[in-house]
Amino acid sequence: MLIGLEGRVAVVTGAAQGIGRAIARTLGEAGANVHLVDLDRDGLEASASELGQTAHVADLSDRATARRVIEEVAGARGRLDILVNAAGGVRGQIGRPIEEISEADWRALFAANVDGAFFLSQAAAPHMKRLAHGRIVNISSGAGLRPSLTGIQAYAAAKHALVGLTRQLSWELAPYGITVNSVAPGFVLSNPATVRQWESYGVDGQRRLVEGIHCKRLGSPEDIANATIFFASDQAGWISGQVLSVDGGRS
Repeated sequence: MLIGLEGRVAVVTGAAQGIGRAIARTLGEAGANVHLVDLDRDGLEASASELGQTAHVADLSDRATARRVIEEVAGARGRLDILVNAAGGVRGQIGRPIEEISEADWRALFAANVDGAFFLSQAAAPHMKRLAHGRIVNISSGAGLRPSLTGIQAYAAAKHALVGLTRQLSWELAPYGITVNSVAPGFVLSNPATVRQWESYGVDGQRRLVEGIHCKRLGSPEDIANATIFFASDQAGWISGQVLSVDGGRS
């Protein structure tokens, strides 16, 4: 199955590194015009230079900023076909007992993992409705389906919320030709935070984690990008409201 996205316009968040950058590369290779969005200016500019695509530095937890990005892209290109919400992460937090979690810690992870996805989808919906076609793909996590390996309560709760948002937006938008799906990665060495987490497990912990994966290996950003481009394609036009675990199989 060959996936072609020639003439399509895509927005990919979290594109400064790792999974987001891999998704942007894969969409671009399929012919899409890709707009990269991230808060990390240096990483984003490196991605844009490497991929030959357009960068937008933005804090997507702010509703007005998220709307501005969408309007800039749609205004410049005349359309918006694909939105991939890949921004998120643990924002430097580590697993701690629930008693130690501050309100700021809690809200920071919801802002990073849920707010931007909602604000961008909200802004993108009218443009996709006008085309009677659109693809929204939310990058959630295995932590959105079960307890988090990181032990971070806010991260697990936020990713569960993103899964719920995916299903709700599908119910609302699919009648207009806009599919909404989610890719839920397993353990992927995609950025410095995941490398630190992997190293913290030690040799025995790393061995146990890999033994629990059917494919007996960790994932790569490209594994997640390959699933994402399918959801973004015409071939996935009758798939919506779904969450695809891309985790090598879990025991």
